[in-house]
Amino acid sequence: MQILITGGAGFIGSHVVRKLVNTYSEYHIYNLDALTYAGNLENLKDIDKAPNYTFLKGDIVDAEFVKQIFEKYRFDGVIHLAAESHVDRSITDPLAFVHTNIIGTVNLLNAARDLWKEDFSNKRFYHVSTDEVYGSLGAEGLFTETTAYDPNSPYSASKASSDHFVRAYGETYGLPYVVSNCSNNYGPNHFPEKLIPLFINNIINNKPLPVYGDGKYTRDWLYVKDHADAIDLVFHKGSNHETYNIGGFNEWQNIDLVKLLCQQMDQKLGRSEGTSEKLITYVKDRPGHDLRYAIDASKINSELGWKPSVTFEEGLARTIDWYLENETWLNNVTSGDYQAYYEEMYS
Repeated sequence: MQILITGGAGFIGSHVVRKLVNTYSEYHIYNLDALTYAGNLENLKDIDKAPNYTFLKGDIVDAEFVKQIFEKYRFDGVIHLAAESHVDRSITDPLAFVHTNIIGTVNLLNAARDLWKEDFSNKRFYHVSTDEVYGSLGAEGLFTETTAYDPNSPYSASKASSDHFVRAYGETYGLPYVVSNCSNNYGPNHFPEKLIPLFINNIINNKPLPVYGDGKYTRDWLYVKDHADAIDLVFHKGSNHETYNIGGFNEWQNIDLVKLLCQQMDQKLGRSEGTSEKLITYVKDRPGHDLRYAIDASKINSELGWKPSVTFEEGLARTIDWYLENETWLNNVTSGDYQAYYEEMYS
C-alpha cells in the first residue's frame, strides 16, 4: 500500500509516520508537509533513511501540486493531519486557517476522488479532527460522536467545516472515509506554543507561566503515542463513513495541571518544592474561551479495543524527561520567528 500522511513533520503527524514506517514494512509511507513553523524534520531523524519512507515538501493549499503527487504516487490511503491548529493564531489570522484547514482538505478530497473514482475498494481517506468542533461543555456531560457541532473559535470553525466536507464527499461521491475527533494531545516533539511544552520551556528558563483567566478551564488530555496507536487502529479496522472520538478519560483544570507540572519539574531539576509555582502569572482571558472539553471514547474502546496505555502522571513525566534530554531540539524551535510570536502573544 502507498499511504500519504499529511502534516507528518508536525507533532502528532511525526508520531503517526514513525508508527506506520516501523510497523508496516510492506507499506510505503509518504510524508507531505509544508514545513511551516511547527513542521520539523528533526522530529523524524531516526527513520528518515528507512527504505519505506519518502518525504514530500509541499502545501495542501496548492491544488495542482496535490493533484500531481496523487497521480505520480497513486496513493491507496490518506491520513490527513495537516492543519493550522493553534486557537490564539486563529484569532489573529483566521484566513490562514480557512486556507489550510478547509481549502487544503478539499484539495485532498478532490485528488483522492479523481484517483480512486474507478475503484474505491481497499481505499480510505482518514480525516483527523478535534474535539473543539463540539464547542463547550458545562460541568457535566461528555462529547459523543453524535454531539451537535458548535465551534466557538476560527480554528474550531475551520475544522468543523473540513469535517463536513469529508462527510459530504462520502455521501455525494461515495468516497470511503473515516473521521476521528481527539482531545488535547501532549508528549515529545510538541512545538512550544501549546500549554505543556510552553510551560516546560518557561520553567527551564525561569520565565512566567501565563495562565488564562482563573485557570479553571478543563481539558481532556491524551499522550500522543496513544493517539498514534488509535489512528493506526482506526485506519485499519474502523468502519467506513464512521466517526470515532478519541480521548484519555483524563480531565484536568488548567491550573491543577500547571501545578502538577511545576511539582514534577522541581523534582527533576533539583529545585526546592514550590519554586516553579512562583512563576504562575494570570493573564487576560482568550476571547471565546471554551470552558470544558471531555470526550466519551467508549465507541472506539468497545468496537476496536483501544484504550490509553499510560496515566497522565506517567505520560507527563515521560514528556518532561524527553524535553530535558533534548534541549538542542528545544533551543532550535524556540529561536527566530517563534520568539517574535511569543512576545506578541504573551508579553
